[in-house]
Amino acid sequence: MTSGLLARLHIPAQVMVLTFLIADWTGSYAIGGAVCTAMTLGHSIAGPVRGRAADRSSVVRVLVVSGGVQFFGFAAMIATVRWVDAAHWWLMLPVSLATGLAAPPLAQVARSMWPHIASGEAREAAYAVEATLQELLYVVAPMLATFAVAAWNPSLALACLAVWAVVGPVLFASALWRAGIRGGLGGGAPARSGGLLRLPGFLSMMCFFTLIVGALVSVDLVLVGWARGRGAPELAGFMAMAWAVGSLVGGLVMGGFPRSRLWLRCGLAALGLCALAVVLPPVAPGSPWLVGGVLLLGGAAIAPLLAASNGRLADLAPPERRGEAFGWTTTASTAGIAIANPLVGSMMDFGGPAAAGATCAGLAVLAFAVVLLHLRRAGTVSPVAEVVEKTADRRGHAVDDLPR
Repeated sequence: MTSGLLARLHIPAQVMVLTFLIADWTGSYAIGGAVCTAMTLGHSIAGPVRGRAADRSSVVRVLVVSGGVQFFGFAAMIATVRWVDAAHWWLMLPVSLATGLAAPPLAQVARSMWPHIASGEAREAAYAVEATLQELLYVVAPMLATFAVAAWNPSLALACLAVWAVVGPVLFASALWRAGIRGGLGGGAPARSGGLLRLPGFLSMMCFFTLIVGALVSVDLVLVGWARGRGAPELAGFMAMAWAVGSLVGGLVMGGFPRSRLWLRCGLAALGLCALAVVLPPVAPGSPWLVGGVLLLGGAAIAPLLAASNGRLADLAPPERRGEAFGWTTTASTAGIAIANPLVGSMMDFGGPAAAGATCAGLAVLAFAVVLLHLRRAGTVSPVAEVVEKTADRRGHAVDDLPR
């Protein structure tokens, strides 16, 4: 868990640093959103492919090679900003796309491991602990990134992320190697025929991830615009830290509650974003104390929501394809970011932080509606692995007993 979390240390700061970089280079948040979109489209394409590779081939090799390639992608982005005129900003788009395509499957591998290690309540506790501790990354990484931007410049901040894009995957891969996990996470089991998107409830969960992750990640862009408007870019890091601290506390308090409350956790997250929109300018003066307080309270639902949604997905996916399944969540999530970033950036340019915050809130409300529909149609889902094991133990049972 420790190495898997440290490997993702640079990820929470990527959008924020890249937004600073492009906004300083071109003076436009919309262009910054477009560049972020190109990188997230690369993540979207690579997600299930890399997850499938981690299921079926050497997970250590996949992590190390993709991490090294992404380092060169970040280096190319820095060189483009430094040596290319801002009028040719579109040249950054293929560079960003290639950088996203190189992203290692860190989250897919980490989340696919828990069903191999634990089951039942222990597995749910593992997901809750990981989602809660992950919020420490959202406390530390944005704060360090914004301080690096303020003390040096966005290019040096991105250079730090590039270095960790290599160090993190190597650290995680070495932990897997020492644990004896050197092949694929699928254990060599043949994958079942049929696409994962055909599984009952799987597609609606992907729609949910698209909407909620797009809403949550785009808040960083809102905070950057609000902080730059006040002439204090370091405030973005402090506000992101307040939001992450709220999520950390919420995960510690709510992590042990039943996962059947997924709809409630999503509703509380949407309510927090709605509250944020009404305390930002031009609707309100945008006092840092008030904005920080709203983020602290509203963030309390984030870690519990992520834990519940990951546990739900682990129940839906076949054991030998969990890496691919969590890869699809990367696709869905990055697709949400790709949609939300330019939309929120445009609203920031034309309507200010309040309009951008309202856009994030609207996406979260749509996610709440989708999860209600999903739970109504799919109902309670038994973990696929447990059903298969129980069926295998009952000799003479037909294959038709397996969940379709």
